[in-house]
Amino acid sequence: MYPIALVLFVGLAIAVERFMYVAKAKKENDEAFESILPHLKVRNLAKAIEVAKVKRCGISSVIGAGIARMSTKSHQQSRGKREDVEYAMEEGLMETIPKMQERLPYLSTLANIATLLGLLGTIIGLIAAFTAVADADPAEKAKLLSLSISVAMNTTAFGLMAAIPLLICHALLQTKTTKMIDAIEMAGVKFLNIIDSDEAIKAEQAAQQPEEIDSKLEVEFAS
Repeated sequence: MYPIALVLFVGLAIAVERFMYVAKAKKENDEAFESILPHLKVRNLAKAIEVAKVKRCGISSVIGAGIARMSTKSHQQSRGKREDVEYAMEEGLMETIPKMQERLPYLSTLANIATLLGLLGTIIGLIAAFTAVADADPAEKAKLLSLSISVAMNTTAFGLMAAIPLLICHALLQTKTTKMIDAIEMAGVKFLNIIDSDEAIKAEQAAQQPEEIDSKLEVEFAS
């Protein structure tokens, strides 16, 4: 039962650290997006990337990578293709996700280890119990056997008591981490939509300019 207690202690330590990290990361991501979004709406990319560098969280890394890709010379020559920005943001997301999921799989592994240690302790205890009863007085065999089996079964119960909380913590952390990743992806989509709307406005203005020039020429020719 001591190894099971050690596994439980290690698992709870990891769970507490991950809960603290997820809560802190969620708060930082929300604050970063609220700080960057106003600059994106007014198309102030320089200020947006400056804020992204200061915040240093998942959303700022992803959006900052997209803005940096837009600022490069090769991207300017490609007339602002959405795919280029998406690739840059996916690269930033791939660097962010492992940090969010770090040490999370250990919880399910430790839960399985606790369960298996409990079963192993029960089997070893039963073997020892039957061995001891074999040489005991026939009148005391039933009593010794029942006591030995109850002691052996305690290891299985303790192993399950350690495994169940670890599995619950793993499920909760997995859900919170998935929601945080989805929020970062949603922020990236909003950023891309803002870029697309900006490009659409520029394209519309560029299309209207030749019409204005033609109308001016017609007026001058008529006069």
